[in-house]
Amino acid sequence: MKPTDLRGILQYIPRFRERTFIISVDGAIVTSDNFANILLDVAVLRSLNIRVLLVHGAGAQIRSLAQEQGTTASDIDGAGVTDANTLQLALTAANRLTHEILEGLAANDLRAVSTNAVIAHPLGILQGINHLFTGKVERVDTEMLQALLAQGIIPVVPPLGFDGDGRTYRVNSDAVASSLADALHATKLIFITTYDGLTRNGVLVRELGVADLDDLIGQAKNEMPIELRSKAIHASSACKHGVPRVHIINGQVDEGLLAEVFSNDGIGTLIYANEYQQIRRALKKDVRAILQLTKSSVDTAELMKRTRADIQQHLPDYYLFEIDKNPVACVALHLYPETRQGELACLFVKVSHENQGVGRKLIQFVESKAREMGMEELITLSTQAFTYFQSKGGFIEGTPERLPPSRREKYELSGRNSKVLFKRLAQEKNLLSSSFSTSK
Repeated sequence: MKPTDLRGILQYIPRFRERTFIISVDGAIVTSDNFANILLDVAVLRSLNIRVLLVHGAGAQIRSLAQEQGTTASDIDGAGVTDANTLQLALTAANRLTHEILEGLAANDLRAVSTNAVIAHPLGILQGINHLFTGKVERVDTEMLQALLAQGIIPVVPPLGFDGDGRTYRVNSDAVASSLADALHATKLIFITTYDGLTRNGVLVRELGVADLDDLIGQAKNEMPIELRSKAIHASSACKHGVPRVHIINGQVDEGLLAEVFSNDGIGTLIYANEYQQIRRALKKDVRAILQLTKSSVDTAELMKRTRADIQQHLPDYYLFEIDKNPVACVALHLYPETRQGELACLFVKVSHENQGVGRKLIQFVESKAREMGMEELITLSTQAFTYFQSKGGFIEGTPERLPPSRREKYELSGRNSKVLFKRLAQEKNLLSSSFSTSK
């Protein structure tokens, strides 16, 4: 099912209705062939009563105007020095782009206005360098913006700020978007750029916490393109000021905005500020989700088949790993108090979330729970994933004779001839208690 299908969207509507999304679009995306599709996606968001505010950059257009005029711009990304000539280029480029965006929104029957809601002051002299007409966001006119949003009007905010004396300053559009998200208590801040997202060692990072983002910025900031470095820095700032989710996506992907918002997997990088990931005990309503999650592995005989009745009978043993309240993995812990053994069972991670440490977190979680319950040994049975349990979980191979009597009987009746793996549990303080939130 495509993430843009109605049934895929429905589950998110109660969570996002009447919430505010700040969408920040790079200038290069505004003039791209796919921008018309992005505006269609914005129309979908508005139809679901999601409040949308658009911020746009103008770096690509400033560069293009400078080349047309045979001049040079003192700064492109809005964070360096802005001389008088560059300010004029920025004003021309920003006004053109704002007009194009307003035209596109009108074509989708969406009401929108350009605003002067960003109050700025000069960035000033930094390390002995006067940044002239480069500005810094001082505050945001939230009263104006909230009034517009309440009337279903989309504010369009250029990368410009204004002071009380009528002077205009060029402001980094990422900084503007972050400040707006903070001031309006936005649910999401979405950066739409020409990159797929943040990468680590050449691999796209699907999601990471703000602390991990700060580490990535510190380790690889010189390797990041300047546009991505700016977005990473302001994403971190937004999260630290209370914005729950920041997304960085490629605006050249058709339906990319909807796929990022209404899909559990997304297309870019998600930075989260709170309990984005959660392990919780399964509820009766989750039985269907567990069956759906594990179906592919049951079909390939990697997991033992479990009926709905089987899962319901042992439901308190099951746990789900959620991302934004959507299950992406599951595991079970069956206890055998008579032998002080616990069994790690039904471990499964969706293909889209493999190789992200989810399986290892679930193993650690089960170990912790088994230890809390006074178990001294953890067992698991596997026909295909035994090397994973040995290399990632620290299990060692044993014989069926070490299984609890009741479990050994089921083992022999199954005919699966699974490898039997064991791990001794050191009775130490639970170090994971603060890492995961579980529902009682």
